[in-house]
Amino acid sequence: MNADKVLKLFSGELRAVNEGLESFAENLIQEGGKAIHVEWRPPAGGDAKAIAALDALSAGCSVDVEAANAEAVRRILASKPTVVGIGIAADVVPGMAKDLILHAGPPVRWENMCGPLRGAVIGGILYEGLAATAAEAEALAASGKIRFDPCHHHNAVGPMAGVMTSSMPVWIVENKAFGNRAYCTLNEGLGKVLRYGAYSAEVIERLRWMASELAPILSEALALRGELDMKTIIAQVLQMGDEGHNRNRAGTSIVIRELAPHIVLLDRPKAQLSKALAFLNANDHFFLNLTMPSAKCTVDAAAGIEGSCIITTMARNGTEFGIRLSGLPGRWFTGPSGVVDGLYLPGFGPNDAARDIGDSVITETSGIGGFAMAAAPAIVKFVGGSPKDAIDVTLRMYEITAAENDAYQIPALDFRGTPTAIDVRKVVETGILPAINTGIAHKEPGIGMVGAGLVKPPENAFRDALIAFAEKYAQ
Repeated sequence: MNADKVLKLFSGELRAVNEGLESFAENLIQEGGKAIHVEWRPPAGGDAKAIAALDALSAGCSVDVEAANAEAVRRILASKPTVVGIGIAADVVPGMAKDLILHAGPPVRWENMCGPLRGAVIGGILYEGLAATAAEAEALAASGKIRFDPCHHHNAVGPMAGVMTSSMPVWIVENKAFGNRAYCTLNEGLGKVLRYGAYSAEVIERLRWMASELAPILSEALALRGELDMKTIIAQVLQMGDEGHNRNRAGTSIVIRELAPHIVLLDRPKAQLSKALAFLNANDHFFLNLTMPSAKCTVDAAAGIEGSCIITTMARNGTEFGIRLSGLPGRWFTGPSGVVDGLYLPGFGPNDAARDIGDSVITETSGIGGFAMAAAPAIVKFVGGSPKDAIDVTLRMYEITAAENDAYQIPALDFRGTPTAIDVRKVVETGILPAINTGIAHKEPGIGMVGAGLVKPPENAFRDALIAFAEKYAQ
């Protein structure tokens, strides 16, 4: 820099660029100065092992990671999730059995289960008729005679507690591009429901009505109507104010529109058909249990690609949050489930809340949900914040993903595709964690939903996954 430029620099108005503690910039401004604060943090938050892993991967790998990630992205974007039917879990879910209860999140033992998951297990045992009382069900669950396994180990997903038992009806969603399938139970609605850990008589009665009447009605109507192209429907609902996770009003409305003309043609008592339609109409979240298996069979198509560091699973069981990487199939990397920051129903507050729980974060893994919040500004009335916050969340997610979705687009961002395919390297390097919006269950079993909000997953799960990936693939 020559002398004239130096003189010009110091004779002009001074403006400070502040990195680090924001209070430094605030102090300058309070004293009449001008300062711009830059949110900066060292790569990987300064974690030496994670930084070494990033450096090792940058220096060279035994496989072409970029090509592997490109293949994972190709499969995700080419996927065609399609609702093909409704079946009974024991008949269609791989490995399902009478003594097996599937749950949300990574593996967890009975003694480590949170309140809502324990409550849902108790309810599942009562529903299956394996016990007559809640006390008997709890004793059976603790006896070792009931097996527990993640839904994800059986090509399935479950919202919140995520409990699936052998005689429950499930949606069957097939990825028409790759032939793999995913399964999910039918949505019960909000309030005191099994997925929030409630197991009272009314909860069990509703589940049995869903199995005996609602599921057959929907199955017969779907057979008349034909398969539902979920990729097209999800693309539509993003244009209509849904984001595919916590706001599902448009999606539920579309399902009703598609099935109602066929429901009324069924040879069943009018009272049954009316009750089914009324239940769908009163349950804005009915669509969630369709977006989840759609997302599951989409990202499952990208699992098991040698050398890919794309995240193919994110899930929580109320005790732990876990992720899986495409290039490290079968391995879970976990950390403690977070505390949800959100809005509460009247009479409840943070002291009542369970920790983060559910497989519904599979929607974020596939590029919708929290990653598409900019498409659903009204979601902030449910989870907190402002419409601008919703846009800002989506914009941040572009920094940790490998692609923009060519089907799922956001009107408020000039129809930019949603951020899709989470790259664990980018998460660790930037410190930007995947955005998750979610419901809040009461910490005690049997009470149900108490609110909704946003939650941050544990950083260590992503760092541990990156380090393991580098150990396998870095030269």
